[in-house]
Amino acid sequence: MTDSSHEIQPAPGYAGDIAPDVACRWWQAGDAVLVDVRTSAEVAWVGFVPGSVHVPIKEWPSMAANPRFDEQVMAAVPPGGKVVFLCRSGIRSIAAAERATDLGLIAFNILEGFEGDPDAQAHRGTLGGWRARGLPWAQN
Repeated sequence: MTDSSHEIQPAPGYAGDIAPDVACRWWQAGDAVLVDVRTSAEVAWVGFVPGSVHVPIKEWPSMAANPRFDEQVMAAVPPGGKVVFLCRSGIRSIAAAERATDLGLIAFNILEGFEGDPDAQAHRGTLGGWRARGLPWAQN
């Protein structure tokens, strides 16, 4: 396993918070499953990580909870396995990590999410996040 304690920020209710580059390294090494919990619209319009598993925690436009979330996450991650969750900014992925922990998985939230925080003009994609850090991604 490639992680060390200094890479993980403790968090209540799940295994911890990690930086995008740490999540990418674990995922590429096969040490964790990368699950993108953004809506289908976000994945289609904003971009995605090729090879990640898409399991929305909520779905656009209603933002209703995905009733199959538990089933889909459990199908994607081996029992007792490690999973890293990605959303837009690192908020919905906390809820996903908490739920996955309840399901018996070792779950982490990816800080900054796919797009990072808004900049001074309220635009995302320049202040942190998976995409701005130059990690693998693609767009339809």
